[in-house]
Amino acid sequence: MAKKLYIRSFGCQMNDYDSEKMADVLHAAYGTEATDSPDDADIILFNTCSVRENAQERVFHHLGRLRQLKEGRPDLVIGVGGCVASQEGETIVRRAPYVDVVFGPQTLHRLPQLIEDRRSSGLPQIDISFPSIEKFDHLPHARVEGGAAFVSIMEGCSKFCSFCIVPYTRGEEVSRPIEDVLTEVAGLAAQGVKEVTLLGQNVNAYRGRLADAEVDLAFLIETLAEMPGILRIRFTTSHPREMTARLIEVYGRVPKLVSHLHLPVQSGSDRVLAAMKRGYTVLEYKSIVRRLRAVRPGLSLSSDFIVGFPGESDADFEATLELVDELGFSDSYSFVYSPRPGTPAAALADDTSREVKEERLARLQQKIEAQDLAARKRMAGGVERVLVEGPARKNPTDLAGRTACNRVVNFAGPARLIGGYAEVEITAAMAHTLRGEWLEAREDA
Repeated sequence: MAKKLYIRSFGCQMNDYDSEKMADVLHAAYGTEATDSPDDADIILFNTCSVRENAQERVFHHLGRLRQLKEGRPDLVIGVGGCVASQEGETIVRRAPYVDVVFGPQTLHRLPQLIEDRRSSGLPQIDISFPSIEKFDHLPHARVEGGAAFVSIMEGCSKFCSFCIVPYTRGEEVSRPIEDVLTEVAGLAAQGVKEVTLLGQNVNAYRGRLADAEVDLAFLIETLAEMPGILRIRFTTSHPREMTARLIEVYGRVPKLVSHLHLPVQSGSDRVLAAMKRGYTVLEYKSIVRRLRAVRPGLSLSSDFIVGFPGESDADFEATLELVDELGFSDSYSFVYSPRPGTPAAALADDTSREVKEERLARLQQKIEAQDLAARKRMAGGVERVLVEGPARKNPTDLAGRTACNRVVNFAGPARLIGGYAEVEITAAMAHTLRGEWLEAREDA
């Protein structure tokens, strides 16, 4: 009987991608199959994230629930990976001695060997090293379901923003060779994938090698656009400092690059941006967006915002609201600042109350949600080509598809559409989604 694998993934799309690769590695080694229940699992993995507040304690809280499982089933393998694993290392097995393996984002490909070493030695195994991009050379071919897939093209971050722990947990920026990326995407296309999302902590900092030359993200996008079967290209997450003129020009030349960009700004105040060590000004950010929308009118823009960064004044926050009013955002990942131990910002004085920060966050989110709703209402009556992802969440008898501008559309249609594209007329804007009508249904009536 195949072993059962339970993975709980926390955090960003990079973590979701890494969790898929963990499943691929263990399936290749042991024939494991996924389960939704840790009670049924032979291997339990937590893929952790350090970005949110009290991330470490959350991990230990979840691990505490597994103690009894381990006592009842000593052969159960429990592993902790991801960024908290990189941070905490041996502390994890000291506080939770029933954990068998601890591994970082760059060593997930070593999971089978770590598990075997644990079984042979009887001792917990820890590997949180940074072996560059070695892991990509050891990952099995991805098992793909559906028409969209993520492709990691680089690892790490070298920006060292004052609030961020990522450079310390994932290492500095390292790009995969372009031949490796192209080979992976070609393999995905052969399995029916039509849409790829290129991933990296700062994905637009990509600098791959082609023979003796260095190539950038713009070159990679142009090359992928020529690949048979690939109809849409996305990338995330970007850094404004790496939004080059070449990359902006690609939006005007490559229709397969979608009309959506996630470009974190974090704040609309130059003073706060300087304290965050972001490396750009508000004017520079606005200039990037204006140039993008000049070559790609109607570009949908989402962003990240940190509210209540140490020293943020009322005027600083009002500047953020003004930026939102001026640029218009379709969505945001916005949070109240929480200090990450070991980062420079953790030592900054912070005299703003939690209540004030929460009130600011609510105002920001309400403004962006109102902008998004207005933009979605303007889409009513238009026709969108959507990639059909599967059954709708609230009503499984409907289908859910995603537009090029990254909005979800629910509509009635046959299951055979899943994994492909469908032409859908937008009929209404709901609270967080769109409602549509499959056009072929009219022709069939």
